[in-house]
Order: sequence, then C-alpha cells, then structure tokens
Amino acid sequence: MKDLIEYYYNLVIDKLFIEDDKYHFILNNHDFYFVYFSRTKEDLDDILFVSNELKQKGINVHNIKLNINNSYLTKVDGLDYVLLEVFNKDEIIDIFSINNYNKKLSLNGIKSNLYRNNWAYLWSVKVDYIEGQLNEIQYDKIIDNSIDYYIGLSENAIYYVNNVNSKYSMSSLDKIVLSRKRIISPNYSLNYFNPLSFIFDLEVRDITEYIKSTFFDNGDAYLDLESYLKSTKLTIYSYNMLFARLLFPSYYFDIYEKVVNKDVSSEKLLKIINKANEYEIFLKKAYVLISTYAPLENIEWLKN
Repeated sequence: MKDLIEYYYNLVIDKLFIEDDKYHFILNNHDFYFVYFSRTKEDLDDILFVSNELKQKGINVHNIKLNINNSYLTKVDGLDYVLLEVFNKDEIIDIFSINNYNKKLSLNGIKSNLYRNNWAYLWSVKVDYIEGQLNEIQYDKIIDNSIDYYIGLSENAIYYVNNVNSKYSMSSLDKIVLSRKRIISPNYSLNYFNPLSFIFDLEVRDITEYIKSTFFDNGDAYLDLESYLKSTKLTIYSYNMLFARLLFPSYYFDIYEKVVNKDVSSEKLLKIINKANEYEIFLKKAYVLISTYAPLENIEWLKN
C-alpha cells in the first residue's frame, strides 16, 4: 500500500502505519490518512462543496487530496479510497463547541444528498436487516443473550418518532445543520472534522450521539445534557426528537456490526450490556429533565 500511495500522490513516505483499518503516515509534520470511501459520488461532490464553505468560515476541516489523475478517488482492488490531510487530530471538541459548530452551516438545496432526517424509516430498515441477519450469522452467546433487548429499545424509539411526527410538524425553527454519521467520546478533531462523515440532520443529532457515547465512556452524560438544555432553546418537536435519539441504541448496533464483520470480538459488547440498567436509569432522569422544557410522548416503562 505504501508504494501505491507514493505513486498516486507523488509522495515519499518514511513509515506507513495501520490504525483501525486506516493507513496513517506523517509528512512534513502533517498527519495523512488513506481510507476507504463507502459513500456515493454524489455525496462526495456535496462533501467537497460543504468542506469549502466551512473553510471560508474559518473552520479547518480535513483536506481531501487530489491524486495524480486529478481525482479525489483512488481505486485499490476495485474499491474507492481517499487521502485525507488531517489537522490537530488530538484536539478534543466538547459539547459546547459541538453546539457552536452546529450553527455554522445549515441545509440548502445543493446539499440535499447529505440529508438524513427520516429516522423512523432508517431505524426500521436497520432493525429489519439485523433480524434477517441473525438467522445467517454464526451463533454467538453474547449477541444471542442481548440482541432482543436492544431491538426492543429500537422499536420503542421508532414508535416514539412516529408518534411525534403524527402530532407535531417539523418547522423552519427545527434547524437542519451539518452533522456527523457518528460522534464518539472522547470527541477528537480527527473524527469530528472528517468530511467523510458529514451529513445534514436535526441539530440535536450530534449532541445526543455525543451524550450517549459519553455515558458509555464513563463521563457525566446527565451533566452534559443538562448543560446543553440550559444553553439552547428548541421546539417541542426537537425536544422530543432529542429524547427519541437518546432512546435508540446506536451504541450497541455500532459494535454489533463490527462483531459481525469480524473486526472485534463480541466481548466488546459487554461494556454496553453491563451498563444496560444504568442507562435505563439515565433515560428516566433524562425524560424527567427534558419534560421540564417541553411535553414528551408517554412511555409507561420509564415511569416505573
């Protein structure tokens, strides 16, 4: 891979490291990552447009580099890869910075390929896929003993979103802003300013994913939620969608997918499973807290 990168980008690399399926090297004190690109050409066009807008606003998102063929995509064994030049990769982006950056760029028509707001549909597709997959994958005791619980949580979240959508209309006050496919804690610049993760979604998306990740990283998720709610005014619709996203167990499914792809052992799920009761307590406290800002949909089991 080192020779290939050197050829296509006209570089001389000293050492190439493999980190989490990424090829990493340092050149002139800059970090570079050669990574698989799984999105569409249309997505890439919009990602480049958005990245340019952010740079004009003084936000230093990572650069996607052109190769010797004047293309952003480089084929490797039939798969597309891109080369990222990464800035300040170890800088930590906290919840207040996320809230601030969220407001820098809103959706307009030209960025529609990156729009990802149909949560109930997307979650239903994911659950249906996983349920079908369970009949085909090799038996795993940890997955077998936990998957029904998290599918149940997902169905609760889907039902909740559908109820919210039937009761409240999304308005122009419900901001669609630049978001990421996923935010993890600690929230390093390496991931946060990675343009390959850019999407547009409700402003509460990044916040809720950060809070969930903070919880399982042993941070004070409730304090983060409390601080966010004090600093931001949302609509009734967005307050409800914030809670719906806290309810959806993306944290479990992210690891589940890595287990199925044989990237990690299913024992990685134990960090999530062992905190299931604690997370239910957090959800109950979050429900009460958010309810002081707006009426939430009724969930009986959270009141017990």
